[in-house]
Amino acid sequence: MISIRPMDAIDYEKVANIYQQGIDSKQCTFETEVPTWESFDQGHLQYPRLVAVDEQGQVCGFIVLSLMSSRRCFRGVAEISIYLDRAYTGQGIGRTLMNEMITQSEEAGIWSLFSGIFPENKASIALHQRCGFREIGYREKMGESEDGTFRDVIFFERRSQIIG
Repeated sequence: MISIRPMDAIDYEKVANIYQQGIDSKQCTFETEVPTWESFDQGHLQYPRLVAVDEQGQVCGFIVLSLMSSRRCFRGVAEISIYLDRAYTGQGIGRTLMNEMITQSEEAGIWSLFSGIFPENKASIALHQRCGFREIGYREKMGESEDGTFRDVIFFERRSQIIG
């Protein structure tokens, strides 16, 4: 049984390990290093931040938001990041995390969630689509990977019902 709860600083060691798995896969992020807790903490909204935990209390996934802009008019627009421990994929945990984030983000006044996904990350694309995100754009060679390869990114968006 998986439960969802707010992320605490004490969760960061496991969150960092899961993030490293995403970096190592080369399918989740352009980043090449896991940030320090301080950098991670400053780069993401304080609320909501969620972790999925198993029956033993082990963190098996996390989901966080980053503001898209500091301008007041965009205060309800955030980029969503979701990562699962590879040992827990394919069990519906991502969907549970995503649905809870959607609920909590709307309660917090977020009206638009965005995500940029590498086209090769079919599981993430499918998850976003199942959770009501729609493709809004495709950028060719948007960023350069550490190995010098330029990667394409597909953008997805989910609009809240709070804006009609």
